[in-house]
Amino acid sequence: MSKTKTLGIVIEVSHWFRQDLSTDINASYIHNYHITIINKTKYAVQLLSREWHVKHLLHGISEVSGKGVVGEQPILLPGESFEYTSGCELISSIGSMKGTFYFVNIETEELFQARITEFNLVYPPLLN
Repeated sequence: MSKTKTLGIVIEVSHWFRQDLSTDINASYIHNYHITIINKTKYAVQLLSREWHVKHLLHGISEVSGKGVVGEQPILLPGESFEYTSGCELISSIGSMKGTFYFVNIETEELFQARITEFNLVYPPLLN
């Protein structure tokens, strides 16, 4: 699990490989990740959008961006958290993800961002 804190926003990431959905013959390596966002500030915030950089070993980087996460733009009061699970397809057996969540302070309308630390995604048989 990785954990980062930016301007009072804590982001925890856990991830796992999906053997049931993946195939090395077609170079399709599916990973799920679970994100927990915790608001440790003294004000309400709203997650507006996200940006992910997915690195595929030997195949470059793909970018994913858009409004909110999993179709939601959650508002988190001080001390509240929001969790979701999503997935990523790699076209390489080894890769990584890192990203940024974009927030607004509800009270001041100030925009800010919280970084998501890079985490590695590896096809488990390579670890043996």
